[in-house]
Amino acid sequence: MTATSESLLVPFALRLGDDALILGQRLGEWCGHAPTIEVDLALTNLSLDLIGQATLFLDYAGKLEGKGRDADRLAFRRDAVDFTNCLLVEQPNGDFAQTIARQFLYSTWQQLYLNALADSADDTLAAAAVKCVKEVAYHARFAAEWVVRLGDGTEESHRRMSAGLDWMSRFVDELFEMEEADRALLAAGAGVDKAALRPAWDAEVARVLKEAMLEALPQRRTLTGGRLGRHTEHLGHILSEMQFLQRAYPDAVW
Repeated sequence: MTATSESLLVPFALRLGDDALILGQRLGEWCGHAPTIEVDLALTNLSLDLIGQATLFLDYAGKLEGKGRDADRLAFRRDAVDFTNCLLVEQPNGDFAQTIARQFLYSTWQQLYLNALADSADDTLAAAAVKCVKEVAYHARFAAEWVVRLGDGTEESHRRMSAGLDWMSRFVDELFEMEEADRALLAAGAGVDKAALRPAWDAEVARVLKEAMLEALPQRRTLTGGRLGRHTEHLGHILSEMQFLQRAYPDAVW
């Protein structure tokens, strides 16, 4: 890896960590509020998996950055404009179907992405991807199974699942955007061709929706900007809760 490639790895690792951190925080909001005890435990476990992934990638970003920031400092001492998570993961939980829609669309992508990242020329990223993809395979399967159960369930569950997918579909295209830094890392053998993942993602989503007796994802106006720090209002609300103790007691340690 060249010095230039290593400098590009910092925002690359931050994106991965921010995605996992914000989605993990969102799923944690379900603790004690899910439809059943089994689902409550499942969503909490997904949240813990994602927080663990966030720790891996944010710690690595901090190490490469060389400014003395670890995963905790990156998580709790940055403002919303400094976060580079995709817009999809910060969207509100809504009802259970909306949460499942978000998880299904994201985890289906994340599984493909991590499988590709496992071939990265950067040994740390490759090892993290191999570890995390085992968890994400379960996340994707869990979400897909619930899409089918809700879509092919009652009239009410079908309506809610359709509405959830309709809400979340506008944020999907951002997952596959390739920016200049992405292309540079890909040329160095460390990155992932996100655009190339789209056909496999489309095919898997179509397969599950067909089984669920649901319509194809609607064509919506694409919303992007999260990777550049331009977020919806929802991220600020997430961070105000997540960072409260650290902001109130800045010298506190875990």
